[in-house]
Amino acid sequence: MIPLFLHVRFLDVLDILLVAILLYQLYMLVRGTVALNIIIAIIIIYFFWGLVKMLRMELLSSIIGQVISVGVIALIIVFQQEIRRFLIVIGTRYINKNKLRLEGMFKMDIDAMPKLRIKSIVKAVINLSNSKTGALIVIKRKSNLEMYAQAGDVLDANTSSRLIISIFNKNSPLHDGAIIIDAEKIFAARVVLPVTDNPDLPPDYGLRHRAALGTTEVTDALVIAVSEETGKISIAENNEIDRGISAKDLMARLESEFQNV
Repeated sequence: MIPLFLHVRFLDVLDILLVAILLYQLYMLVRGTVALNIIIAIIIIYFFWGLVKMLRMELLSSIIGQVISVGVIALIIVFQQEIRRFLIVIGTRYINKNKLRLEGMFKMDIDAMPKLRIKSIVKAVINLSNSKTGALIVIKRKSNLEMYAQAGDVLDANTSSRLIISIFNKNSPLHDGAIIIDAEKIFAARVVLPVTDNPDLPPDYGLRHRAALGTTEVTDALVIAVSEETGKISIAENNEIDRGISAKDLMARLESEFQNV
């Protein structure tokens, strides 16, 4: 006989609530990155495994079970650097001066078009291009970039063309690496970005352009690169890079997506 009412304890509700919060926080950390696709694929395989077990397909169930058990170890080996950065982000977000902070756990981020100081960015890029000063500017979309920012210097300063130009000045201690712009702020400088492993790139692609392309392979960020050799401007996004674009095209690309301030 099927019971008409299920006995639900307070701890059951709390259990579901905590799991929901953890899943939400995990999503906020990996959204817009390839890690999200990997997690979705793992969930699909896991549910398929459960369906196969329910249907008592012993051979297929055994094979998928072995793949899952070995796959977890393989993921840890392949993504050990990303896992390390992920743990660093968790530690810096929720622990401050050896004290646990929970306010960030319950903070709900509402997706909105970020306001970007487009004119300041374009003005700085034009100046850097004319002076043939190498630069790498990462503009945040949805992907969490804290794991890369923590390896550099967190600034959290208002975006201005003068500040961007001064950061990439060859005599500046912050010029080596990239800057991350989040909405109206320069979030971090001297940031080390992941470099693409694509073997089919032309030989004239330098480390700066490879880092720009590599960043778009693991995040949804838009990356602007200025060549130190030629002064040409490039934009990388969605695993592709456009080289030698004009300042007018750069302005149009940014204005088509971000609110102009």
